[in-house]
Amino acid sequence: MPQLSPLNWILLFMLFWSAVLTLSVLIWWSNKIYFKKENLSSLDLKKNKWNW
Repeated sequence: MPQLSPLNWILLFMLFWSAVLTLSVLIWWSNKIYFKKENLSSLDLKKNKWNW
């Protein structure tokens, strides 16, 4: 395996942590949107009660 230059190590380090940060933000965002949709649907059910 060839040795990497220090610049490549720095770039790999930055790439790894940016991928970790991006994935954590995506997971957080998807959970936030999911709970928001659930709350909105429950609010819509409470407001719109049809008697049929």
